[in-house]
Amino acid sequence: MSTQRTAEVVRNTNETQIRVAINLDGSGRQKLDTGVPFLDHMLDQIARHGLIDLEIEARGDLHIDAHHTVEDVGITLGQAVARAIGDKSGIRRYGHAYVPLDEALSRVVIDFSGRPGIEFHVPFKRSMIGTFDVDLTHEFFQGFVNHALVTLHVDNLRGENAHHQCETVFKAFGRALRMAAERDERAAGTIPSTKGSL
Repeated sequence: MSTQRTAEVVRNTNETQIRVAINLDGSGRQKLDTGVPFLDHMLDQIARHGLIDLEIEARGDLHIDAHHTVEDVGITLGQAVARAIGDKSGIRRYGHAYVPLDEALSRVVIDFSGRPGIEFHVPFKRSMIGTFDVDLTHEFFQGFVNHALVTLHVDNLRGENAHHQCETVFKAFGRALRMAAERDERAAGTIPSTKGSL
């Protein structure tokens, strides 16, 4: 097995200070401290179901609200994934997953296309999950997509409990990311594109 694919990114702005360390070939270990407990819970789903080792520390202007912190964690995670994945040689490129949780079911499809694009269709049944504004879910994934340079389709197919809806999205995202980033032995050394680059 070749060297594990790792990256560390630090992002400092007037609104947030964030450090993300990632190992795409990990086992799901995580150390998360964003100051937003529900976001930590969702990031844990990505690590565990994506078998990605993930460390995220964030400090943000939570006295205003969680918007900048959640969005910037998405941005920084996207930068870390892009750095860790490298030139995408020998990866599967595409990944997808369906994940249920009780009455909720979500589908996530990802393409390491080199082009940022998102289709996000999650009809949350309520606007808040505890103190977490569900609108921030889209902001997280938009930030990720813009900086990981992936195409991402997120569809919650059914669900009545907003927590379940959100959790199935993050679990499915972790599984889809794991599939897309996985090394394909049959494609070793090749770029999975007719263009020859991604």
